[in-house]
Amino acid sequence: MSPESPDPAPVGLFATAGLDTAPLPVSGDRAELWHEAVSRAFVPLDVRFLEAAPAPGRIVSRQLGPVQVSRVEAGPQAVTRNRRLIARGGDDFLILSLQQRGAALKDQDGRQSRIGPGELSLSDPSRPFRKELRCAFRFLSFQFPRADLRVREGDLRAVTATAFARTDGCHRLVASFLSRLGSSAAELEGPMGHQLGRTALDLLAMLIDERCGRFAPQAPDRAAALLVRVKDHVIRNLGDPDLSPATIAAAHFISVRYLHVLFRAEELSVGRWIRAERLKRCRQDLLEPAAARDGVAAVARRWGFVSPSHFSRAFREEYGQSPRDWQKWVSERRRAAGDGGQRTLTSTTRRPVPTRSALTRV
Repeated sequence: MSPESPDPAPVGLFATAGLDTAPLPVSGDRAELWHEAVSRAFVPLDVRFLEAAPAPGRIVSRQLGPVQVSRVEAGPQAVTRNRRLIARGGDDFLILSLQQRGAALKDQDGRQSRIGPGELSLSDPSRPFRKELRCAFRFLSFQFPRADLRVREGDLRAVTATAFARTDGCHRLVASFLSRLGSSAAELEGPMGHQLGRTALDLLAMLIDERCGRFAPQAPDRAAALLVRVKDHVIRNLGDPDLSPATIAAAHFISVRYLHVLFRAEELSVGRWIRAERLKRCRQDLLEPAAARDGVAAVARRWGFVSPSHFSRAFREEYGQSPRDWQKWVSERRRAAGDGGQRTLTSTTRRPVPTRSALTRV
């Protein structure tokens, strides 16, 4: 095999694609194609096989927003990135690996680490590194622009060629999410795939922050971005009576505890915020003439309230009057305003009575 990596495709633009060298002859064709595929799928790399007859190799990649997710499996080999290859591009990307079978020996920044199954490790293509896999292996790779991972440069250098082990604090959460993302990548499309790619980077940044002693409260931009996505999920699921902090946390692969941390700046707990959003929409719907026909209970059920009595109590606590009194007051205002009044009353219409009381239940 030539020591020179082939001219790569534009780094980071590797679309959904796959390669399987099993049908190729063990001689030069298989080795040359694998060498070329590795550099085209990731960044320019040198590949040296550690067996006389290269075993079949397979790469399947898919782009999820900013993250290229690849599943790689092959036989023993060593991969090197030197300064000559760095000069050819790819230095503006980072590569995270989740080892699934076999072990990897990684060298970068003067460190060497053994990465075993279930462990995560980060490589920085802007500096030389080496990765050796001495037996048949499989891993998931996540490649993304370094600018999209909002961590300090010094923290990046501190974690390259180290293993994020299963005993590390939030490793299990991050590794579980990445494993599921890798197995489901082919089914994820459009905005959902893009959002999950962004979530992967948020979780990785959280893991690095934890390793370096900087937890999420010191990363407000990242926490704020995650909070926006959480709120969007809540708004789209307000009608689900089972919506709760536990289901919201599970949908975003975070702990319930961290979910509550995100909401601290809102001055409302997660449950109180959900209830307030539901009540706003119920109050808006009660303005509509159809609500007189459908009934208060139907409006409450539409927005996730199971118990009519619980809804009435919550509405009174929030707005200082019962739902029926609100409807009656709106109806009187409309009659007083004449026929045109019906279109002027909106959700901003408030009776100058209520003071928000403590909300304690979803």
